[in-house]
Amino acid sequence: MTSPLPDALRLAWWGTAWLRGHVVADHLIDEVVAHQATHAVHGLAGLGLGGAETETLIGGLGRLRAEGADTIGAAFPAEGHPAGLGGPAPFNAAALDAGEAVVVSGPGVEPPVGLVPHETGRATTWVAQPARRRPLTDLGEADRGLRAALPAAADALAALDVARWRPEVADVLMNLRRREELAGPPGVPSRAVDLAARALQAQEICDLALEDDGGAVSLGEAQRRADVLRPLARAAREALVAAGSPEGWPPAG
Repeated sequence: MTSPLPDALRLAWWGTAWLRGHVVADHLIDEVVAHQATHAVHGLAGLGLGGAETETLIGGLGRLRAEGADTIGAAFPAEGHPAGLGGPAPFNAAALDAGEAVVVSGPGVEPPVGLVPHETGRATTWVAQPARRRPLTDLGEADRGLRAALPAAADALAALDVARWRPEVADVLMNLRRREELAGPPGVPSRAVDLAARALQAQEICDLALEDDGGAVSLGEAQRRADVLRPLARAAREALVAAGSPEGWPPAG
């Protein structure tokens, strides 16, 4: 599997671990910034939280921690499927445009603060907006949904003879147990880490199967593929949200 961790999942996992005192600031920066040059937070002052208009990642999260933030949850919306979002409309629209976002919450952070990533070159700026608490799918339900969607999608792709055009899809489907090992920070349940790995694998299947081989696939064929993959893509997004939403995890211990 080649899919990297999405920015929102990195920030949800390691940002929450830092807010709760499980990791140090240097570890947070290493994991969230990863291959990029820098991450920053913009707009907290406009929400009445003080500080500069744009701050470093640690500066912005530190300001939120001082207000009582202890949880960062991920959202992965798509058109017609606002996975991990609870509103309001401006935040939902910005998150949908980016394809991901996080919601920061905790005692004293009301309403929650939404952060939407904007990438420019090798720099990402998380832009703050008011958010709302959101409905979440728990780990068990998301796991069951993904396990049900994957074989159904595999059967449908086989019926469409996708392997003839995209042999990479067949390779991934035949090696579902062989996937990149993920590692989460302290406090992230092993079930969440495993679920995230399988969700990213499902997204890889969708991405590979939807590639058009330089125009070799007809419009009708492309639409049929999109139709059969829609439930799997939806289940994968729900799984990533559940894996990246600490407020929905079972209590530790």
